[in-house]
Amino acid sequence: MALNVNRNVADAFYRYKMPRLLAKVEGKGNGIKTVIVNMTEVAKALGRPPTYPTKFFGCELGAQTQFDIKNDRFIVNGAHEAGKLQQMLDIFIKKFVLCPGCDNPETVLTVHAKKQTISQSCKACGYNGQLDMRHKLTTFILKNPPELSPAAQGASLTEGKKAKRGKKSDGQSGEKGSDGSENELDATNEVDEDDWAVDVSAAAVKARMEDLTNGAKGLTISDDMEKTPKERIDLFYSFVKQRRDQGMLSKPGADKDIVSEAERLDVKDKAPLILCELIFDSNILSQMKTYRSLLSRSTQGNPKAQKALLGGVECIIQLNQTTLLPKVPHILKGLYDLDLVDEEVMIDWGSKPSRKYVSKELNAEILAKAQAFITWLKEAEEESEDDSDDSDVEIEYDDRARPTTLIEQKNATPQLVKTAVNIKSDDNEDDLDIDAI
Repeated sequence: MALNVNRNVADAFYRYKMPRLLAKVEGKGNGIKTVIVNMTEVAKALGRPPTYPTKFFGCELGAQTQFDIKNDRFIVNGAHEAGKLQQMLDIFIKKFVLCPGCDNPETVLTVHAKKQTISQSCKACGYNGQLDMRHKLTTFILKNPPELSPAAQGASLTEGKKAKRGKKSDGQSGEKGSDGSENELDATNEVDEDDWAVDVSAAAVKARMEDLTNGAKGLTISDDMEKTPKERIDLFYSFVKQRRDQGMLSKPGADKDIVSEAERLDVKDKAPLILCELIFDSNILSQMKTYRSLLSRSTQGNPKAQKALLGGVECIIQLNQTTLLPKVPHILKGLYDLDLVDEEVMIDWGSKPSRKYVSKELNAEILAKAQAFITWLKEAEEESEDDSDDSDVEIEYDDRARPTTLIEQKNATPQLVKTAVNIKSDDNEDDLDIDAI
C-alpha cells in the first residue's frame, strides 16, 4: 500500500508516494537483527540513497547498522517493529527530504567537503539553504555524498574487509578505502590507523572521534556547551526565531525539537522567557492557547521555568502597557487554566515584588492588578484543604436498623418521634440541672 511521502498531507491524490516500509526480524539472542526488506524501493521514492535512512534508524535507536548493497540487504541490529521504523522514517523525511519552503520532497542534497557543510536545494520552489548539521547522520552524509556510488557507500561486510586488507598490503594508506565501508565501523567497531591519513582536519578528526567513542547514538560532541550562558541563550533565540519565521512553531513535533534544543544548550530554565519574546504580543490571550503544547512542555514540573514564563509575560505587558495592563487578571487566569503555571508558583510570584524583568514601579502596578486573582487562588487553596480534612471522617451505615416493611415503618414513626421528644426533654432537664449548679 502506497503512502504519501509527507504524511501530514491527507490528500488521496497527492502525487508524491512511497511504499509502506516492510521489516523482518531475523536471528535470536545477541544476534537478533531487523532487515528492512524494501529499503531500496522506499529510498528511490524519496530520492535518497538507501544507506541514509538505514543509518538514520541506527542513530535514532542507538543500534549498529549494516549495508549489503550486492544482496539488497539493509540491517539494523535488534528487534524493531515496522510501525516504529515507519514513524522514524517520517522524521527522516521531515529533516532530510522535505523542502523547508514548500514541503515538497523534490530536494537535492549537495555536500561541500571543504566547508564540511551540506546544502539543500528544491526543484519545485527554488529554495536553497544549509541543512541542520547537528544530527549525527550529517557526519555519515559528509563521508558518503549522494553522488557517490551506492556500492562505495556500503558494500557487503566481507568485501569491505577484503578491500581494506588489500590496501594495507599495497601500502595505500592515503586513499579513502575505509570510508568505502562505513558499515564496518558500525558492525565491528574496529578502525585501522591508516584511516587517520584520510583527512586530519579538525572536522574530520572530530567526526571520527564521535564514531569511535559514542557508538551509533551516544553523546554529541559540541563546542556550544563551552560557551557562556548568554551565548547559549542567543543560540537558542536564533534557533526558535528561525522556526517561527518558517511558520513551524505550531506544527506537530516542533515543541519536542525546541525543548530538546533547550536541554542540549542547558537553558531550559530560561527557555520560556525567550519563547515569550518571540511568540507573544498584544494578542497574548489567544496566543497562549495556540502555543499551549510548546509552553507546557517547556514549563511542566519546573518551577524555575514557570517563574521565567511569568517574567516573560511581565516584559510583554511592558511593551503593551495600554492594552495589557488592565487584562492582567485575565492573563494570569489563562496561564492557570491552561496548566502552564502552578498555583504555588503563582502565589509566590504575587507575594514578592521584584524588578528582575521590569522596573519596580511597573512590577508594583502588575502585582496590584493581580491581587484579586492571587487572593482568589489562596482562598480556593484553603477551601480545598478544609474539604480534604472533612473527607477524613468515616460514616458507617447499618441496614439492620431500618424497618423492612411499610407496616413496620408506620409503627416505627411515632416511637421515633416520642423518643426524640424524650431525648429533648432529657436534654432540657440536663440543662436545668447544669444551670442550677
